[in-house]
Amino acid sequence: MKKLLETTLQSRKILYNIIKNTPKEQLLKIPEGFRNNIWWNIAHVMVTQQRLVYKLSNLQMHIPQELAEKFQKGTTPDGTATDEEIKMVSTFLFSTIEWTQEDLEKGLFQEFNEYTTSANVTLKTVDDAMVFNLYHEGLHLGVVLSLQKVLTK
Repeated sequence: MKKLLETTLQSRKILYNIIKNTPKEQLLKIPEGFRNNIWWNIAHVMVTQQRLVYKLSNLQMHIPQELAEKFQKGTTPDGTATDEEIKMVSTFLFSTIEWTQEDLEKGLFQEFNEYTTSANVTLKTVDDAMVFNLYHEGLHLGVVLSLQKVLTK
C-alpha cells in the first residue's frame, strides 16, 4: 500500500504543478472536442479518491460536501473557479493522500460497500478502491496533459 500511495502522491505533484503554473483562463477553458477543462479534471480526481476510499468505507470524507458534489462523476464544469477554490483543491491534492495514509495506519478502514465502476471493475475492498483510484487518476492526468497541449498551441 505504501508504494501505491507514493505513486499517487507523485501524480498529485504533477497536477499541483499544473494548477500552480497554468493561468486561470487556461485552467477553465474547454477546447473544441473536449467536454471538460484542466480545472475540472484536477478537482475531480481529488473528489473521486475521497468517494472511492472514504465514502465506500462508510467514513466521513475529508473535503467539503459542495466540492464533492461539484466535481463528482457525471458533473460538467460550470466555467468558474474562485481563487479560494483553487487554493483549497491545491491543498487537498496532498492532504487527502496524507490523511489516507494516517487513517490506514490507524486501521479506520473496517467496512467497504462493494461497487462496480463505470469501467466495469468491481471494488470489494479499500485496497481495490486505492488501486482503481490510481488507474483513474492516470486517465485524468492524461486528459489534463492533452488539454495543456491543445491550449498552448
